[in-house]
Amino acid sequence: MTASYRRWTVVITWAAVVVAVLMAFALVMSIVFLVWADQDTRNAAYGYLALVLWVGIAAGVPVLIAVTISARDMRRRVREWSRAGNTAF
Repeated sequence: MTASYRRWTVVITWAAVVVAVLMAFALVMSIVFLVWADQDTRNAAYGYLALVLWVGIAAGVPVLIAVTISARDMRRRVREWSRAGNTAF
C-alpha cells in the first residue's frame, strides 16, 4: 500500500462529499427557483433554470454513485491493510 494510494483515497472520498453537497445545494436552489417563478409570471425564467438544475442532478447521480463506491472500496482496502499490521512505505 503506497502513500500515493492512501492520498488518492482521501482525495476521492472528499470528491464524493463535494459532489453530494453540490447536488443537495442544486436541489434546494431548484425548489427556490420554482417558488420564485410561481410567485410572478415575469420570473418564469427561474422555472427553466430549475429544470436545468434537475438535468444536472440527473447527470450527476451516476457520477456520485461511482465515486462513492470507489471511495468506499479504497477506504476498506486501506483499513484492512492497516489492521493487518503493515507499515507504510
